[in-house]
Amino acid sequence: MLGLGQEVTWEATHFFIRQRLAIRITAFDPPRHFRDSQVEGPFRRMDHDHLFFPVRNGAATRMVDRFDYESPLGWLGKLADVVFLEGYLRRRLAARNRYLETAARKS
Repeated sequence: MLGLGQEVTWEATHFFIRQRLAIRITAFDPPRHFRDSQVEGPFRRMDHDHLFFPVRNGAATRMVDRFDYESPLGWLGKLADVVFLEGYLRRRLAARNRYLETAARKS
């Protein structure tokens, strides 16, 4: 479990390029919210909020992601956002959330 101020580094391959993303937990309000923010990585800036809401009288939890980022490379990065990056990131987050839901149902 991570807490406020702690950091973790991830490595993954995106677009055939091995990338490293180091994040720090910059907001922590369990069990409702936490934010991870890029310390080092491919974005100019990146903040990812994870929000949790009880549903069905607490029998389940709804998770909402807010992924806010700024691409590097100025206008070229903004063009990449429009052409492919935003859609790619949405699909990646949706796939991760499906995995988390499946894992949570098994536990």
